[in-house]
Amino acid sequence: MAGSCRESPLNDMKSAAYGLHVISTGRQSAAKFSAICGKIHPLVTAVHIREKQRTASEIYELISLLVQQGVPKGKIIVNDRVDTAAAAKVKGVQLAYHSLGPSVVKKVFPDLLAGRSVHSLQEAEDAETEGADYLLFGHVFSTKSKEGVRPRGTEQLKEITQKTRLPVIAIGGITPENTKQVIEAGSAGIAVMSGILEAADPVEAARRYREQLERTSGGDRA
Repeated sequence: MAGSCRESPLNDMKSAAYGLHVISTGRQSAAKFSAICGKIHPLVTAVHIREKQRTASEIYELISLLVQQGVPKGKIIVNDRVDTAAAAKVKGVQLAYHSLGPSVVKKVFPDLLAGRSVHSLQEAEDAETEGADYLLFGHVFSTKSKEGVRPRGTEQLKEITQKTRLPVIAIGGITPENTKQVIEAGSAGIAVMSGILEAADPVEAARRYREQLERTSGGDRA
């Protein structure tokens, strides 16, 4: 059955650098976000904590809430705060342009998965050179969070997937309906924020994305 966590080949991923990533919106309380993630985590590959307004201690507490809700630490990725990710012993960290470079992170914390957010081929190539484990590229399609900013599209996504060896996770305006486009462009997976976390039924929304990923990838990205 599509969307069944026990039978899905996406559960056998060797790394969190593939599949369905869910990223916090920064608009939900810690209690609400963790409660939703407790329900959807069997359907997703990674849960990103992207909370720019929260302190390191608040993010650490949020990680504890996620774990209490049953989310495995092996699925949790923290945005920017390498110190908190390392202290909490989660899966990895998502690095932005202002963050520590992947080479520094990998040298000091070799067990952390280090993703890098990129917006161009040059940034993608630089991230690969610096030792990033995977790339988060966007925004691919129009999205309310980037209103008025031209989307980068699937052609640029395809160029990056063809010219770098790293897995690329596509973000920005991703829907179940256009998931096929980004996977066909070479993406290793997708990242979703409000499309799941702010849906009327987050579990059903996550299931729809997951089914599209499985249908398109055929489970060959493990």
